[in-house]
Amino acid sequence: MSQENTSAVKGGSVPVTENKMGTMPIGKLLFNMSLPMMVSMLVQALYNIVDSIFVAKLSENALTAVSLAFPLQTLLIAVGAGTGVGMNALLSRSLGEHDHEKANKVAKNAAVAYVMSYVVFLILGLLIVKPFYASQIGNADVEIMDMGIEYLSIVMMCSFGLFGQFFFERLLTSTGRTVFSMITQLCGAIVNIILDPIMIFGLLGMPAMGVAGAAIATVIGQCVAALVGCLCNHKFNHEIKLNFKGFKPEGKIIGNIYAVGVPSIIMQSIGSIMTYSMNRILIDFSSTATAVFGVYFKLQSFFFMPVFGLNNGITPIIAYNYGAQNRHRMIKTIKLSMLVAFCLLLIGFFGFEGIPQVLLGLFNASEDMLSIGVPALRIIGVHFLIAWFCIIAGTVFQALGKAVFSMIVSIMRQLVVLIPAAYILAHVEGLHAVWWSFPIAELISLLVSSIFLTHIYKNIISKIPEGRD
Repeated sequence: MSQENTSAVKGGSVPVTENKMGTMPIGKLLFNMSLPMMVSMLVQALYNIVDSIFVAKLSENALTAVSLAFPLQTLLIAVGAGTGVGMNALLSRSLGEHDHEKANKVAKNAAVAYVMSYVVFLILGLLIVKPFYASQIGNADVEIMDMGIEYLSIVMMCSFGLFGQFFFERLLTSTGRTVFSMITQLCGAIVNIILDPIMIFGLLGMPAMGVAGAAIATVIGQCVAALVGCLCNHKFNHEIKLNFKGFKPEGKIIGNIYAVGVPSIIMQSIGSIMTYSMNRILIDFSSTATAVFGVYFKLQSFFFMPVFGLNNGITPIIAYNYGAQNRHRMIKTIKLSMLVAFCLLLIGFFGFEGIPQVLLGLFNASEDMLSIGVPALRIIGVHFLIAWFCIIAGTVFQALGKAVFSMIVSIMRQLVVLIPAAYILAHVEGLHAVWWSFPIAELISLLVSSIFLTHIYKNIISKIPEGRD
């Protein structure tokens, strides 16, 4: 229940109502904030899987072509999500300090940052898609090359929908309105799922567009989500006023957004380098091995996305209570979120270990794909038992403005350990051993994350006043 706070708003004298992130019981708050985000993320992962299931029905080459697009798609999402992390942390902290004027400035400058991001990816979509595919497969398969270029060009040049979706979603999340963020994502996902078969196979009088249809369906879904997010902010988000009349971008605020967001962008972009490098390693064995890796990524996202939704829910809670100087609520949030994350990824572990053939069968897996994919999923699945801790620890780092720690952990896991381990295992033991690089890398991540979390507790969290529930 909200309570009145008689302190004046910075930049004005109007009394403010305490945000629920400072008053609601933590268990209820975590449920209230995170469940909508978890549901929406799960649906988002589901439509990514559905996308690949429909593409797989075209051919294994089509599935491989879309899988090879992952590195640049990951980069695209990394910039959108990372900018959102910076905006989220600064916005929630400003609201925790009751500085609504600053919160509004952060929101408007974040909008500028997203526009700049789109311009960059528009240019990249025009210039680098073809050489990007050529660097992975050379001239080994012209069909894969052509389909991949077609798919990725559309996704990158029309990424304005994705960036708009990120911006409006994160505004809603920053102010605790995660239900509307969920609605935003659900609308985009449902539109995408409906349009996928229509545009890929040419139903209801539409021409059959193959992988291009999958890309167009994705882009339209993102645009719908952005529009719904905009409408939800206008109607329900009264803490943030997006009035751009007389507005001038402020380099300092944009810099502060990126000071928090860039480490997150780099951290997630490392995933681009990792997937690119793994594609290069696996393509030497076969295009089927690359397709298996692509399927693994889609399946992993299905189990990981609810945890990332949990992250999106707890980031503003931790940041808000950091701004409000309430250690008790921060620690309670961290402990409870770790328990929830563990339970969620335990389900993923059982799925990968128990029914890998069923999971691969969703993608029209050939006998060759099953022979490679079943042991691959079982080996990789081991890292689910560790990843929950590392993910939540990274969220704590970001919420407290120490996102550079998350970046270091990600570099250690994916570049320093995973790729070299995969390369060595591929050349020494063969394809079956490559997959062990994932659990090995996660163990190193656990060690480094534990060290950083201990440091954060001693130097930041323990020095905050105890506060109350």
